[in-house]
Amino acid sequence: MLAVRLDKELEARLEELAKKTHRTKSHYMKEALRRYLDENEDYEIGLSRLRDHADKSVPAREMRKRVGL
Repeated sequence: MLAVRLDKELEARLEELAKKTHRTKSHYMKEALRRYLDENEDYEIGLSRLRDHADKSVPAREMRKRVGL
């Protein structure tokens, strides 16, 4: 279980959305957190791969040559 304190404006916006769509505030909080985590996990994977291959980079001119452009 997790409790989150929201400022009044954010709470009001969330409440309004929940009422309009007949969904719970928890539904939207879970969805927002899921999307945030997905994006940040992808970012961390990309950053890790970039670090792993930083010393193996190839200049664009060389890459174009290798692929025949």
